[in-house]
Amino acid sequence: MSLDWPPKFDRTETRKRKAYPGRFRVTRSTAFQNILDELRGWEGVRDVQLDSGAEHTKKNANKPYANASYDDPGVVVRFQKDGEDMAAACDRWDNPRDNAQDLYHYLHETRMQEQRGTVTGQSEYDKLRLPSGDAEAADPPPHVTLGVHEDASESAIQNAYRKRVAETHPDKGGSEESFKRVVRAKEAMLDD
Repeated sequence: MSLDWPPKFDRTETRKRKAYPGRFRVTRSTAFQNILDELRGWEGVRDVQLDSGAEHTKKNANKPYANASYDDPGVVVRFQKDGEDMAAACDRWDNPRDNAQDLYHYLHETRMQEQRGTVTGQSEYDKLRLPSGDAEAADPPPHVTLGVHEDASESAIQNAYRKRVAETHPDKGGSEESFKRVVRAKEAMLDD
């Protein structure tokens, strides 16, 4: 079985995966069921799909066989919430049970944070939103594009901008997209 990992999600290098130090005290089946039960309690969630590198049962396509072997210990859950495609994934640990239980804890904590009275700039659920299929990749942070510190002075920003424009301008062999990215970065940094 191959795991369908979300394209823009980082993977843990195989050599860096290790046993979970706290030893979750649940079975693989319970860990996967915990994810399903947690999402069942979320308002507006539908079409939950749990994926792992192990063979899943015919009776419940969201749960792997208890002792199924796996090529990839990662676990991915995809779902829709209020019409938006969402996903969360974990492959930090060396087996699907621990990754599934870690994922359950993450989802539970996300829901709990959303229910608290503290207000932040965005919903806790926004972290789970998948980019639309036709969305362009997001630009790197403006200061990274320009090669300056986040708190750079206006003159440092202008100097970096002139240098980057000379490198990226289409008339100088650069790409139109790279040039536009530099312009957006300068505008974003000077608007702050």
